[in-house]
Amino acid sequence: MTSGLDAAYASCEEAARAHYENFPVASVLLPGAMRRHIAAVYAFARAADDFADEDERTAAERIHLLDRWHERLHRAVNDAPQPASDPGEPENAAAIFHALGHTIRECDLPAHLLDDLLSAFKQDVTVSRYQNWEALFDYARRSANPVGRLVLRVAGYRRPGLDEWSDSICTALQFTNFWQDFRADFDRGRIYLPQSELARHGAETPAVTGDTAAATRAALRQAVGRTRQLFAAGRPLCDAVTGRLRYELRATWLGGTRILDLVDAQLDAGVVHRPALCLRDTPWFAWRLITWTSR
Repeated sequence: MTSGLDAAYASCEEAARAHYENFPVASVLLPGAMRRHIAAVYAFARAADDFADEDERTAAERIHLLDRWHERLHRAVNDAPQPASDPGEPENAAAIFHALGHTIRECDLPAHLLDDLLSAFKQDVTVSRYQNWEALFDYARRSANPVGRLVLRVAGYRRPGLDEWSDSICTALQFTNFWQDFRADFDRGRIYLPQSELARHGAETPAVTGDTAAATRAALRQAVGRTRQLFAAGRPLCDAVTGRLRYELRATWLGGTRILDLVDAQLDAGVVHRPALCLRDTPWFAWRLITWTSR
Protein backbone atom coordinates (compact mmCIF):
# COMPACT_ATOMS: atom_id res chain seq x y z
CA MET A 1 0.00 0.00 0.00
CA THR A 2 1.42 3.37 -1.00
CA SER A 3 2.23 6.03 1.58
CA GLY A 4 -0.39 8.28 -0.06
CA LEU A 5 -3.09 5.69 0.49
CA ASP A 6 -1.88 5.11 4.04
CA ALA A 7 -2.19 8.83 4.69
CA ALA A 8 -5.69 8.90 3.19
CA TYR A 9 -6.84 6.12 5.51
CA ALA A 10 -5.18 7.82 8.47
CA SER A 11 -7.16 10.97 7.68
CA CYS A 12 -10.40 8.95 7.70
CA GLU A 13 -9.51 7.30 11.00
CA GLU A 14 -8.82 10.71 12.51
CA ALA A 15 -12.28 11.87 11.36
CA ALA A 16 -13.84 8.81 13.00
CA ARG A 17 -12.13 9.59 16.31
CA ALA A 18 -13.15 13.26 16.19
CA HIS A 19 -16.92 12.72 16.41
CA TYR A 20 -19.03 11.47 19.30
CA GLU A 21 -21.27 8.50 18.52
CA ASN A 22 -23.37 6.23 20.73
CA PHE A 23 -21.39 3.22 19.50
CA PRO A 24 -17.78 2.39 18.58
CA VAL A 25 -16.66 3.43 15.10
CA ALA A 26 -13.63 1.63 13.66
CA SER A 27 -12.49 0.95 17.22
CA VAL A 28 -9.55 -1.11 18.44
CA LEU A 29 -11.98 -4.02 18.83
CA LEU A 30 -11.65 -4.51 15.06
CA PRO A 31 -8.60 -5.85 13.18
CA GLY A 32 -6.49 -3.02 11.74
CA ALA A 33 -7.14 -3.98 8.11
CA MET A 34 -10.89 -3.89 8.63
CA ARG A 35 -10.75 -0.76 10.80
CA ARG A 36 -9.36 1.43 8.04
CA HIS A 37 -12.10 0.35 5.62
CA ILE A 38 -14.84 1.14 8.17
CA ALA A 39 -13.20 4.51 8.84
CA ALA A 40 -13.31 5.35 5.11
CA VAL A 41 -17.05 4.59 4.93
CA TYR A 42 -17.67 6.54 8.13
CA ALA A 43 -15.73 9.62 6.95
CA PHE A 44 -17.73 9.64 3.70
CA ALA A 45 -21.07 9.37 5.53
CA ARG A 46 -20.14 11.77 8.35
CA ALA A 47 -19.22 14.56 5.92
CA ALA A 48 -22.44 14.07 3.92
CA ASP A 49 -24.53 14.11 7.11
CA ASP A 50 -22.81 17.35 8.12
CA PHE A 51 -23.73 18.90 4.75
CA ALA A 52 -27.39 18.05 5.34
CA ASP A 53 -27.40 19.48 8.87
CA GLU A 54 -25.44 22.68 8.17
CA ASP A 55 -27.94 25.36 9.20
CA GLU A 56 -25.73 28.23 8.05
CA ARG A 57 -26.19 27.22 4.41
CA THR A 58 -29.33 27.42 2.34
CA ALA A 59 -31.16 24.27 1.31
CA ALA A 60 -29.93 24.76 -2.27
CA GLU A 61 -26.31 25.01 -1.09
CA ARG A 62 -26.62 21.85 0.98
CA ILE A 63 -28.19 19.94 -1.91
CA HIS A 64 -25.35 21.14 -4.15
CA LEU A 65 -22.74 19.79 -1.73
CA LEU A 66 -24.55 16.44 -1.54
CA ASP A 67 -24.77 16.27 -5.34
CA ARG A 68 -21.03 16.94 -5.52
CA TRP A 69 -20.44 14.19 -2.96
CA HIS A 70 -22.49 11.84 -5.15
CA GLU A 71 -20.39 12.77 -8.17
CA ARG A 72 -17.19 12.19 -6.19
CA LEU A 73 -18.51 8.81 -5.01
CA HIS A 74 -19.06 7.53 -8.53
CA ARG A 75 -15.71 8.83 -9.66
CA ALA A 76 -14.20 6.82 -6.80
CA VAL A 77 -16.22 3.74 -7.82
CA ASN A 78 -14.82 4.04 -11.36
CA ASP A 79 -11.31 4.94 -10.15
CA ALA A 80 -11.57 8.25 -12.02
CA PRO A 81 -9.69 11.46 -11.07
CA GLN A 82 -11.39 13.58 -8.43
CA PRO A 83 -12.32 17.23 -9.13
CA ALA A 84 -10.91 20.13 -7.14
CA SER A 85 -12.68 20.74 -3.85
CA ASP A 86 -15.67 23.06 -3.70
CA PRO A 87 -16.06 25.62 -0.91
CA GLY A 88 -17.83 23.88 1.95
CA GLU A 89 -16.28 20.48 1.35
CA PRO A 90 -13.94 19.20 4.08
CA GLU A 91 -10.23 19.75 3.63
CA ASN A 92 -9.66 16.01 3.48
CA ALA A 93 -12.24 15.39 0.73
CA ALA A 94 -9.61 14.05 -1.66
CA ALA A 95 -8.24 11.75 1.05
CA ILE A 96 -11.73 10.43 1.89
CA PHE A 97 -12.41 9.39 -1.70
CA HIS A 98 -8.89 8.07 -2.27
CA ALA A 99 -9.42 5.73 0.68
CA LEU A 100 -13.09 5.00 -0.07
CA GLY A 101 -12.40 4.10 -3.70
CA HIS A 102 -9.76 1.61 -2.59
CA THR A 103 -12.14 0.19 0.04
CA ILE A 104 -14.97 -0.22 -2.49
CA ARG A 105 -12.72 -2.17 -4.84
CA GLU A 106 -10.87 -4.12 -2.14
CA CYS A 107 -14.07 -5.22 -0.34
CA ASP A 108 -16.37 -5.35 -3.39
CA LEU A 109 -18.86 -2.98 -1.77
CA PRO A 110 -22.18 -2.33 -3.55
CA ALA A 111 -22.26 1.33 -4.56
CA HIS A 112 -26.06 1.44 -4.23
CA LEU A 113 -25.71 1.22 -0.43
CA LEU A 114 -23.66 4.42 -0.45
CA ASP A 115 -26.17 6.01 -2.86
CA ASP A 116 -28.91 5.17 -0.37
CA LEU A 117 -27.09 7.07 2.36
CA LEU A 118 -26.87 10.17 0.20
CA SER A 119 -30.55 9.97 -0.72
CA ALA A 120 -31.45 9.95 2.99
CA PHE A 121 -29.21 12.93 3.71
CA LYS A 122 -30.83 14.87 0.86
CA GLN A 123 -34.20 14.03 2.35
CA ASP A 124 -33.09 15.61 5.63
CA VAL A 125 -32.71 18.91 3.79
CA THR A 126 -36.27 18.93 2.48
CA VAL A 127 -38.34 16.86 4.96
CA SER A 128 -38.92 17.90 8.56
CA ARG A 129 -41.97 15.78 9.48
CA TYR A 130 -42.90 12.09 9.08
CA GLN A 131 -46.58 11.22 8.86
CA ASN A 132 -46.36 7.59 9.97
CA TRP A 133 -44.01 4.79 10.99
CA GLU A 134 -43.81 3.42 7.46
CA ALA A 135 -42.26 6.68 6.25
CA LEU A 136 -39.78 6.70 9.13
CA PHE A 137 -38.78 3.08 8.53
CA ASP A 138 -38.18 3.91 4.87
CA TYR A 139 -35.89 6.75 5.90
CA ALA A 140 -33.94 4.44 8.24
CA ARG A 141 -33.72 1.85 5.46
CA ARG A 142 -31.58 4.35 3.59
CA SER A 143 -29.98 6.40 6.38
CA ALA A 144 -28.87 3.60 8.72
CA ASN A 145 -29.29 0.10 7.36
CA PRO A 146 -26.69 0.49 4.58
CA VAL A 147 -24.01 1.11 7.21
CA GLY A 148 -24.55 -2.25 8.87
CA ARG A 149 -24.61 -4.07 5.56
CA LEU A 150 -21.40 -2.34 4.50
CA VAL A 151 -19.71 -3.37 7.76
CA LEU A 152 -20.74 -6.98 7.17
CA ARG A 153 -19.39 -6.92 3.64
CA VAL A 154 -16.10 -5.41 4.74
CA ALA A 155 -15.88 -8.38 7.12
CA GLY A 156 -16.68 -10.81 4.29
CA TYR A 157 -20.29 -11.64 5.26
CA ARG A 158 -22.94 -11.77 2.53
CA ARG A 159 -25.89 -13.68 3.98
CA PRO A 160 -29.50 -12.39 3.87
CA GLY A 161 -30.27 -13.54 7.42
CA LEU A 162 -27.38 -11.51 8.80
CA ASP A 163 -28.54 -8.50 6.79
CA GLU A 164 -32.00 -8.71 8.35
CA TRP A 165 -30.61 -8.77 11.89
CA SER A 166 -28.26 -5.94 11.00
CA ASP A 167 -31.15 -3.86 9.63
CA SER A 168 -33.02 -4.26 12.91
CA ILE A 169 -30.03 -3.07 14.94
CA CYS A 170 -29.24 -0.18 12.59
CA THR A 171 -32.84 1.02 12.50
CA ALA A 172 -32.92 0.80 16.30
CA LEU A 173 -29.72 2.84 16.53
CA GLN A 174 -31.16 5.46 14.17
CA PHE A 175 -34.41 5.69 16.13
CA THR A 176 -32.48 5.90 19.42
CA ASN A 177 -30.58 8.85 18.02
CA PHE A 178 -33.87 10.51 17.09
CA TRP A 179 -35.31 10.14 20.61
CA GLN A 180 -31.98 11.18 22.14
CA ASP A 181 -31.90 14.35 20.03
CA PHE A 182 -35.64 15.06 20.19
CA ARG A 183 -35.23 18.42 21.96
CA ALA A 184 -32.41 19.67 19.72
CA ASP A 185 -34.26 18.63 16.56
CA PHE A 186 -37.49 20.14 17.89
CA ASP A 187 -35.74 23.48 18.43
CA ARG A 188 -34.59 23.38 14.78
CA GLY A 189 -38.07 22.59 13.51
CA ARG A 190 -37.42 18.93 12.72
CA ILE A 191 -39.53 16.15 14.27
CA TYR A 192 -38.86 12.51 13.46
CA LEU A 193 -41.48 11.09 15.84
CA PRO A 194 -44.32 10.19 13.46
CA GLN A 195 -47.32 12.50 13.42
CA SER A 196 -49.61 9.47 13.68
CA GLU A 197 -47.96 8.46 16.98
CA LEU A 198 -48.17 11.99 18.33
CA ALA A 199 -51.85 12.27 17.36
CA ARG A 200 -52.60 8.93 19.03
CA HIS A 201 -51.42 10.45 22.33
CA GLY A 202 -53.16 13.79 21.85
CA ALA A 203 -50.05 15.71 20.83
CA GLU A 204 -50.94 16.72 17.26
CA THR A 205 -48.89 19.84 18.00
CA PRO A 206 -45.91 18.44 19.96
CA ALA A 207 -44.24 20.44 22.72
CA VAL A 208 -41.38 20.09 25.18
CA THR A 209 -42.96 22.43 27.74
CA GLY A 210 -46.54 23.30 28.69
CA ASP A 211 -49.73 21.25 28.64
CA THR A 212 -48.86 19.15 25.59
CA ALA A 213 -45.42 18.14 26.87
CA ALA A 214 -46.79 15.16 28.83
CA ALA A 215 -48.59 13.85 25.74
CA THR A 216 -45.41 14.29 23.69
CA ARG A 217 -43.44 12.33 26.29
CA ALA A 218 -46.06 9.58 26.19
CA ALA A 219 -45.60 9.30 22.43
CA LEU A 220 -41.84 9.21 22.89
CA ARG A 221 -42.18 6.46 25.49
CA GLN A 222 -44.15 4.40 23.00
CA ALA A 223 -41.43 5.00 20.42
CA VAL A 224 -38.77 3.89 22.92
CA GLY A 225 -40.68 0.63 23.45
CA ARG A 226 -40.86 0.02 19.72
CA THR A 227 -37.12 0.67 19.46
CA ARG A 228 -36.39 -1.87 22.19
CA GLN A 229 -38.19 -4.49 20.13
CA LEU A 230 -35.90 -3.73 17.18
CA PHE A 231 -32.77 -4.11 19.33
CA ALA A 232 -34.11 -7.46 20.59
CA ALA A 233 -34.85 -8.62 17.03
CA GLY A 234 -31.31 -7.82 15.88
CA ARG A 235 -29.40 -9.13 18.90
CA PRO A 236 -28.66 -12.59 17.37
CA LEU A 237 -26.28 -10.88 14.91
CA CYS A 238 -23.88 -10.19 17.79
CA ASP A 239 -23.42 -13.96 18.23
CA ALA A 240 -23.67 -15.00 14.57
CA VAL A 241 -20.39 -13.38 13.48
CA THR A 242 -16.96 -14.49 14.61
CA GLY A 243 -13.66 -12.95 15.61
CA ARG A 244 -13.24 -9.42 16.87
CA LEU A 245 -16.24 -8.16 14.90
CA ARG A 246 -18.42 -10.03 17.41
CA TYR A 247 -17.17 -7.75 20.21
CA GLU A 248 -17.51 -4.61 18.11
CA LEU A 249 -21.15 -5.47 17.39
CA ARG A 250 -21.84 -6.32 21.01
CA ALA A 251 -20.40 -2.96 22.08
CA THR A 252 -22.51 -1.25 19.42
CA TRP A 253 -25.67 -3.01 20.64
CA LEU A 254 -24.89 -2.18 24.26
CA GLY A 255 -24.18 1.47 23.43
CA GLY A 256 -27.52 1.87 21.71
CA THR A 257 -29.52 0.15 24.43
CA ARG A 258 -27.70 2.14 27.13
CA ILE A 259 -28.70 5.42 25.49
CA LEU A 260 -32.26 4.15 25.15
CA ASP A 261 -32.28 3.44 28.89
CA LEU A 262 -31.11 7.00 29.57
CA VAL A 263 -33.82 8.44 27.32
CA ASP A 264 -36.42 6.33 29.14
CA ALA A 265 -35.15 7.53 32.52
CA GLN A 266 -35.44 11.15 31.42
CA LEU A 267 -38.99 10.60 30.25
CA ASP A 268 -39.84 9.14 33.66
CA ALA A 269 -38.36 12.29 35.23
CA GLY A 270 -40.49 14.48 32.96
CA VAL A 271 -37.65 15.99 30.91
CA VAL A 272 -36.53 15.74 27.29
CA HIS A 273 -32.83 16.59 27.15
CA ARG A 274 -29.98 14.93 25.30
CA PRO A 275 -28.38 12.08 27.27
CA ALA A 276 -24.93 10.91 26.24
CA LEU A 277 -22.45 8.21 27.19
CA CYS A 278 -19.48 9.18 29.35
CA LEU A 279 -16.57 7.67 31.28
CA ARG A 280 -18.93 6.73 34.12
CA ASP A 281 -20.50 4.20 31.75
CA THR A 282 -17.20 2.34 31.21
CA PRO A 283 -17.58 -0.13 34.13
CA TRP A 284 -21.13 -0.91 32.98
CA PHE A 285 -19.89 -1.61 29.44
CA ALA A 286 -17.00 -3.75 30.64
CA TRP A 287 -19.25 -5.84 32.87
CA ARG A 288 -21.89 -6.32 30.18
CA LEU A 289 -19.28 -7.37 27.62
CA ILE A 290 -17.71 -9.84 30.06
CA THR A 291 -21.04 -11.34 31.11
CA TRP A 292 -22.67 -11.33 27.65
CA THR A 293 -24.66 -14.49 27.02
CA SER A 294 -26.37 -15.71 23.86
CA ARG A 295 -30.16 -15.72 23.87
